[in-house]
Amino acid sequence: MNVNMIEQKKAGIFWVAAVSLCLANVWASAAAPTAGDRMIEAYFRAETARLEEACMAEIETLDDWKARRGVLREQMFEMLGLDPMPEKTPLWPVVTGTLDHDEFTVENLYFQSMPHLYVTANLYVPKGLTAAAPTILYVCGHGPQKIGGVSYGNKASYQHHGAWFARNGYVCLVIDTVQMGEIEGIHHGTYRYGMWWWNSRGYTSAGAEAWNCIRALDYLETRKEVDKDRIGVTGRSGGGAYSWWIGALDERIKAAVPVAGITDLQNHVVDGCVEGHCDCMYMVNTYGWDYPLVAALMAPRPLLIANSDKDSIFPLEGVVRLHEKVRHVYRLYGAGDKLGLYITEGPHTDTQQLQVGAFGWFNRWLKNDMAQIEKTAEKLFDVRQLKVFETLPKEQINTRIQESFTPQWLLPAVPESLEVWRGLSRSWMKALREKCFRGWPAPDSGQAPAAERVCVAEHEGISLAAYDFNSQENVGLRVYLAHRTGLRKPKRVVLRIADQADWDEFVGAFRVGFPEQFSGFDTIGTDVVSWKATRERLAKSDEAVAFFAPRGIGLTAWASGDERKQTHIRRRFMLLGQTLDGMRLWDVRQAVRVIGDLADNRDAAIEVEGQGVMAGLAVYAVLFEPAITGCRLWNPPATHGEGPIFLNALRFLDMPAAMAMAAEKCRLTIWDKHPERWAWPQQVAQKCGWAEHLEVCCVAAPGIGTE
Repeated sequence: MNVNMIEQKKAGIFWVAAVSLCLANVWASAAAPTAGDRMIEAYFRAETARLEEACMAEIETLDDWKARRGVLREQMFEMLGLDPMPEKTPLWPVVTGTLDHDEFTVENLYFQSMPHLYVTANLYVPKGLTAAAPTILYVCGHGPQKIGGVSYGNKASYQHHGAWFARNGYVCLVIDTVQMGEIEGIHHGTYRYGMWWWNSRGYTSAGAEAWNCIRALDYLETRKEVDKDRIGVTGRSGGGAYSWWIGALDERIKAAVPVAGITDLQNHVVDGCVEGHCDCMYMVNTYGWDYPLVAALMAPRPLLIANSDKDSIFPLEGVVRLHEKVRHVYRLYGAGDKLGLYITEGPHTDTQQLQVGAFGWFNRWLKNDMAQIEKTAEKLFDVRQLKVFETLPKEQINTRIQESFTPQWLLPAVPESLEVWRGLSRSWMKALREKCFRGWPAPDSGQAPAAERVCVAEHEGISLAAYDFNSQENVGLRVYLAHRTGLRKPKRVVLRIADQADWDEFVGAFRVGFPEQFSGFDTIGTDVVSWKATRERLAKSDEAVAFFAPRGIGLTAWASGDERKQTHIRRRFMLLGQTLDGMRLWDVRQAVRVIGDLADNRDAAIEVEGQGVMAGLAVYAVLFEPAITGCRLWNPPATHGEGPIFLNALRFLDMPAAMAMAAEKCRLTIWDKHPERWAWPQQVAQKCGWAEHLEVCCVAAPGIGTE
């Protein structure tokens, strides 16, 4: 065997190649970070810094802010799943019981924020009111109250806030959240349950909470006891986050005190605070916001940012950074006195010191009262007294609101003409660029990234070369190219997009003939059968086969064996306005460009192939890379609910539409155990005149060495 190893010339750029040569040493210690771990850490740091730097960078004058504010509010509605806005249907409020206290009464009530989406609540009303009173919407954090398996709602946990407000002349509505209300829904879709389709649907439980807050204000406006011009909002932890949402979205909020409910992207993504937060804390960050933008939308209304100094999931440093950016906007309004930063000593706990600051802020801005706070907040009722439902309504949708809250794309009728089809495909491509893949690097030059050949070797008539390139900053990847020895100008190059199983099979096969190139992969056994099949395939053809693993697979695998870490890495992508699959698609696009730019391949046809989710990436690569002339797929997902997970995709299209668009551009072959799933794109192809481009066969997925 003749081996010619070419030394690295750009170690600082193509660092993955250098790391790959000593993987055996890196992997010797299970505790040592992998190349992939270091890569993803650097990537998240750089992407976070990019968004942080862009946040409000263009806001120099008040006119700048006012020109942007309306657009930003529209974007926020969209990122919470509230565009289009749900219909404001009748609330159908029902009071199911009343509690009496010497200073106030409590009404146990519910309303329907949309048909059968129930919001359970307690309304605290001071006694002796002679006029409409200032009012507080109190939104609860995660404070479950369960006895014998029965949920009494987190409103019972935060009852002392409602009582304090009522004892001091405020009406206060304390509302349960979706997850920890009397009807227990879900906040933890991606956090705990692997419901990554929430990202594809553009759904976040934060949106349902924001909607319930909007409808809570609608309900308060129906009450004669409420002064509509003096409504404030507060809550802590999760309730602090919902205070941000409603304060930014709804001008009826005249003052706000979010407590321990917000910090910046650096804390969430780089410092890892995302691991302590469920989905209800985050919008679907389509437009790449940092969180000061959310807070600034309250300006110039009175806003007190309250936090404790030892809060591990809302660290003080991030809160201070956020406040500094928001203060700029308040100063532009000449309203610096209406923005406060209130820090107390303590951990992430509902302390009395935090409560006093919130109470004083509302007294100042809703009652023009700056007297000292004398009464403390006390829990006065057994949690069972605050229960709304005796029997939970059977028709409720709280437990499955994630399935219907955001609109979902529906498969249209087969277009009647090519003109109609072109209109549909243009609209889908526009949505993909603007709503699904805004997180891709910009601007996109369309050029192949610089690539360096880091090794070339021969064995049994097969040549293997490896090329390293940067897919984007801090994402160094490698593509392998194999063909029969002596083949200078392949007629076609087939790029195999590898999932982890494909990668393992590829390494197992090529370790047989190229042990030095894969010396760091001793945990993967050699696969003589696959090697022989690959060798026989290449030896008799004029094609080359490229093997490529996108980020997080193979050489750049991260958090090996740690499922929790894997989960929160995926969640970080959404916080940056991306998804892991969406950025892997970018990697595939870059790999296609690298392959096509190699001197020997410039006249070759380029095809892509993959199985499962990687087949989905192959389809979308066709849509964005015109150099691709063929696409071969094995058991691709039927819907983006299964994968690939692209941000917001299911609001605008699904896999059948993507298949039909890809078939218009190149020859598409699908091997599927359920070929009937692709009847619609076949009908479109037949109707529009490219039926010969699309072939659907009923077989299982092959290995890397088969046609």
